Amino acid sequence: MSAPATKRMRIAYGRIAQETHALSPVPTTTEDFRRAIFMEGDELARAASKDGEEAPGFMKNAELSGFVRAAHAARQRGLEVETVPTLSAWAIPGGPLPRDTFDELLSRLLSRLRDAGPVDGTFLSLHGALGVVGLRDPESLILEAVKEATGGKPVTVTQDFHANLTERRVRAAEAIVAYRTNPHRDHAKVGFEAGEILIRTIANQVKPVSAWRSLPMLLGGGTTLDFLPPFLQTFLRMRSMRRDPRVLATSVYGCHLWNDDPDLGWSAHVVTDGDRDLAERLADELAERLWAMRHQMPPRFPPIEEAIVEARKARIARKLGVVAFADASDVVSAGAPGENTRILEALLKDGRDLVSYVPLRDPEVVAKLWDVAVGETVRVEVGGKLDPKTNEPLAVEGRLLRTQRMLGLGRLAVLDLGPVKLVLTELAAFSVKPAFYQDVGLPILKADVVVVKNYFPFRLFYLPYARKTIYVKTRGLTDFDAAYVLNFADPMHPRDHVEDWRPADRRRRGV
Repeated sequence: MSAPATKRMRIAYGRIAQETHALSPVPTTTEDFRRAIFMEGDELARAASKDGEEAPGFMKNAELSGFVRAAHAARQRGLEVETVPTLSAWAIPGGPLPRDTFDELLSRLLSRLRDAGPVDGTFLSLHGALGVVGLRDPESLILEAVKEATGGKPVTVTQDFHANLTERRVRAAEAIVAYRTNPHRDHAKVGFEAGEILIRTIANQVKPVSAWRSLPMLLGGGTTLDFLPPFLQTFLRMRSMRRDPRVLATSVYGCHLWNDDPDLGWSAHVVTDGDRDLAERLADELAERLWAMRHQMPPRFPPIEEAIVEARKARIARKLGVVAFADASDVVSAGAPGENTRILEALLKDGRDLVSYVPLRDPEVVAKLWDVAVGETVRVEVGGKLDPKTNEPLAVEGRLLRTQRMLGLGRLAVLDLGPVKLVLTELAAFSVKPAFYQDVGLPILKADVVVVKNYFPFRLFYLPYARKTIYVKTRGLTDFDAAYVLNFADPMHPRDHVEDWRPADRRRRGV
């Protein structure tokens, strides 16, 4: 192994990220990125620094902060590393990006790269499930464009656990590292690891080689939580693999179900230091482990009527905290519009003995209520406007409690519908944190039932409050079988009978 390089290395870093729901009719525009996270140059450098906040309102440190820490650690080892901020554009999940939105984001990233002057490599934070109208695999296009703009210099990438890995992406990147937690909570750690690989690659300390496998598989793995069986054993095995100094990274992907790539599926990916045979062997082992979990389906989600009965019986849970209803059919954090009214309707009809908080996106009604005096009684029809084919409107009457603006949510209005308190938002009702309700004057512990439109992250933030969690199926875009309408190039488990994953894998990898 050659000695570490002593020359000063300049490494650019940036992000274009969103988890896209291919079936959502609500497009994701440049304005949606600007309303969420949109930083460039010095502003991004401050946000990714030790004292900065990379994702305001969501998390202090994420992948780019992790990369900056890796650069600092390299300097502590005697390497001269300069970090060059470009663009961080990160939107809340939603419908596909129009082509002009994608082109604008990529153009800004490439412009920042060109203005930065020569760099020795680039660190990118991507999601892995970005969707653009009329464009297949846009993230590979980002990678290829960055490589071309930097003269083929090394690139390492971080991706979400729900990414869809592709042959183009594996070929374009020196290394790809995925979150190894679900709910995701290792963003900065993964950024640090991918940053380390990039720095060591530029310094001629390692020579990354990758191997990967792609499975024609949409569902499996039970709950897919990293700390519970059956997935726990796979993540533990990945950790033991990385104890081998030859292994630089191990990743598995559960994929985002509602991605319209014809080669969608779970995948495994391993990066080693120059040892291709080892990478191939470990990637094969991880793929077999994933395939072995294919028949362990997610748990059954009850309809809202059953959930209300169950919440009513959970007296101790309500006395000590709250019961959380996760609307599994209208998950905003997976790209659904967030305007499904079925939980709201059932609580108003059958759950009037339960104090409940409910989120709903309806920009039209928020605009109508914006100039109404607080305390007035209003009658409005909520929901069913963004995706009327899936969601039905509901007429409600109640007292306006407040209107206000909130970061990432735009304008909002709170209605008192008796035991039900309805929070109407202008933008996506990203109700992952208790602060969503508390910041509009609804103390969590005053409720019996709190509704969220999220699968996993809310469980971390609601740990102090939620004594019972019920995932509710209400019929919507994030039902698991909603993805069955998509067209795939291969028979897909569990929609179809698939005997062996290897034929599809060989075709996808071009073997």
